[in-house]
Amino acid sequence: MTFQGSIPAVVTPFSSGSIDIPAFRRLVERLLDEGASALVVCGTTGECPTLTSEEQATLIREAVRTTKGRVPIIAGAGSNSTQAALQLSYEAKNAGADALLHVTGYYNHPSEAQVIDHFRTLDNHAYLPMLVYNIPSRTGQDLSVDTIVALSELEYLVGVKDATGNVARVTQERLRVTKPFSFLSGEDATSLGYLAHGGQGCISVTANVAPALCAEMIRLALAGDFPGARAINDRLMPLHKALFLEPSPGGAKYALSRLGLCKDELRQPLTPVTPVARAAIDAALVTAGLVSA
Repeated sequence: MTFQGSIPAVVTPFSSGSIDIPAFRRLVERLLDEGASALVVCGTTGECPTLTSEEQATLIREAVRTTKGRVPIIAGAGSNSTQAALQLSYEAKNAGADALLHVTGYYNHPSEAQVIDHFRTLDNHAYLPMLVYNIPSRTGQDLSVDTIVALSELEYLVGVKDATGNVARVTQERLRVTKPFSFLSGEDATSLGYLAHGGQGCISVTANVAPALCAEMIRLALAGDFPGARAINDRLMPLHKALFLEPSPGGAKYALSRLGLCKDELRQPLTPVTPVARAAIDAALVTAGLVSA
């Protein structure tokens, strides 16, 4: 299994502290209607650190029911405990997920050899296609090209979500990985450069807010129309920046509330974004053509 295109990392809408299932279904349907090629559920953008395992399973089941097989569901199942990651993987598989997204051992800060052992254990027991999530800003650890290449040799490891912002990494990895492998950007602001270096798509926060534009930008880039892709990216760049002025997914939740799609509600320790960020997001929504001035 390989992945490409625009893959929104879906937010988890809340209402009075509980998951807003009707809003989640509406968000999923909109993402499908506007060009998503797969969905990530219960990732960091879905506030997985604040979800119970039961809530995560519920969200995955709802995504599976709503999509009805139209696109694959990639379930966030990462943990800094290998045993916990295995348990989340089993639960995601039982809920109907098609693939798993696994982060490295944040806080524990394992060596890269230990990271490989962690993924080898998952590979031996999870039995679902897996993506490794390389996000140094959250884990404090940037996996080397050598480590990504070593991980690619595992049977069920089928790709990487690269949130390093280093667009040269995909070329360095492509030249050494010897099997079909999904190279996916994990950072919206540098995704066009990542695609130019041979990436196949983006697991995106911005795609929650502007799914059609994100999907079209990636479609054009993959077709080799970089001037067209760049024109769309220029419209999106203020939004890419504004959504991350404060800890994500606060910006995305606010933007979606402005579009009438979910409440501007997060779980602590995150709280709604400040007026300064709201003003920047409002302006970016206008630039992207999503709301009127």
